[in-house]
Amino acid sequence: MRLSWWDGKRWVVAFDILVAAGLTVLPFLEDKGPTLKWTSVLVSVVVFGGFLVRRRFPLVAVAVTPVAMAFPSLQIMVAAYTVASRKGLRWQAWVSAVYCSVIVVVWPVPRASYSWPEAVGACVLFVGAPLLLGLWVYQRRALLQALRDRADQAERERDLRAERVVVAERRRIAREMHDVVAHRVSAIALQSGALTMTAPDEHTEQVAEVIRRTSTTALTELREILQVLRDEQPGEPGHVAPALSAVPVLVDDARATGLEVKLTMPDPVPEPAPAVGRAAYRVVQEALTNAAKHAPGQAVNVAITADADELTVEITNPRAGTEQTHPRSDREGVPGAGFGLVGMRERVLLAGGVLEVGWVGDRFRVRVVLPVKVAE
Repeated sequence: MRLSWWDGKRWVVAFDILVAAGLTVLPFLEDKGPTLKWTSVLVSVVVFGGFLVRRRFPLVAVAVTPVAMAFPSLQIMVAAYTVASRKGLRWQAWVSAVYCSVIVVVWPVPRASYSWPEAVGACVLFVGAPLLLGLWVYQRRALLQALRDRADQAERERDLRAERVVVAERRRIAREMHDVVAHRVSAIALQSGALTMTAPDEHTEQVAEVIRRTSTTALTELREILQVLRDEQPGEPGHVAPALSAVPVLVDDARATGLEVKLTMPDPVPEPAPAVGRAAYRVVQEALTNAAKHAPGQAVNVAITADADELTVEITNPRAGTEQTHPRSDREGVPGAGFGLVGMRERVLLAGGVLEVGWVGDRFRVRVVLPVKVAE
């Protein structure tokens, strides 16, 4: 027998054992109970087994009630209740009701003291009342199960609606980015390409070529991001997410724009979890962008260290105007909205890391500590 016969609960097994044992031993406790013989032991074993499996096979408990060695009042009540509570208003309940009623009526008792009104009363007491109670329990259990199913279905429908709203919002954002950002970046790429062909001197041509390459790369990355936004399962398209190994390429691109960057990385480059690699890459990217905007012409130091547990990324640059390493370092920085640091902090938190941003002496420092391994 399996534990699932008792609804998968051990206390139910213990309860049924006690009930079966009590119904089996009860006749022996009466004053004129049966004597303990091998036949009575055999009958007791049959009654005990029938009531032990009554939840799985309720009709078996009904069938063994006539072999009880005394008037089977409690046995009939338990059997009738069990069938009704397990099967509901089905043929098993009607068959057991008739069967138990017949047992109550034809059980050998002194006929002089057992009239038909008394027989009807006994059927109502020993069969009808337990049967009605069992049917009520069955209907209540079915109602609770229906309410649970309805709640689960409502929760699934709510999740589906939320998912559809998210997909629609992602597609709307993709359309807005394509219509506004992509158009303007395309215009920059076209104008810088035209300036490259008609530049009056070599320096202007080099600057225009750097602008053209940067805007073209931005367009490529923007198309990949738009593809991810339009797809219902993010991450499935052929978009290659930035990783820690791509930081040298990012630094080279920054140097091509005229920014002086010193990069220090371990050799070989560690391979952290993808989420950690993406977060580190985006932190370096945002820090270099902020340095180019707010401290143009200043030397930027990018230091990446790693051990078995943590990956540390530190980007520092001096205040604007403290070092004159660029011929145009006296220009004003580009104003920013402050969303870059917010996005940086969100990425680091999602990767399970810690972000520190602020001035240390006369240098602005961005320091990130990330776990090497993190759940995706």
